[in-house]
Amino acid sequence: MPATAWRVRAARPDDATALHALITELAEYEREPDAVEATPDALRAALFNPHPRVHALVGEVDGPEGAEVAAMAIWYVTFSTWRGRHGIWLEDVYVRPAYRRLGLARALLGELAQICVERGYPRLEWWVLDWNESAHTFYRSLGATPQDEWTVWRVDDEALKVLGSPAV
Repeated sequence: MPATAWRVRAARPDDATALHALITELAEYEREPDAVEATPDALRAALFNPHPRVHALVGEVDGPEGAEVAAMAIWYVTFSTWRGRHGIWLEDVYVRPAYRRLGLARALLGELAQICVERGYPRLEWWVLDWNESAHTFYRSLGATPQDEWTVWRVDDEALKVLGSPAV
């Protein structure tokens, strides 16, 4: 593959459709092709309102037709009660298969790490599916460590409605 010019930048409102396509591809990769409920409009509203609570970076690759969004990192600010400081939660990172090994994922994570350092955040965290060994290997190469002593819990859909209903 010839050298390809690329860059990482903050997502813009006109990236919402490309972000949606990447999210759909990620869901297929993660064996959940029907799980995506988000739409480009929902992403645009969440990411680009006057006070967004979620943010996105994109990896943009130069091609014959111009720049193409080929990678994404969607993230938000968290808080550690033990540290008494904020951190970043990486909700999703994804690079289209044709553009892997260019350094886009490392650059996206590096940009998030830089944001953490600049803001004094002590943590950058994310989940990885147990079966995704290539991701585990990649993240270990960056110095990341798995937090195996924690179990993820979730309340959603009908159970969330029941839990959130007023006690009778």
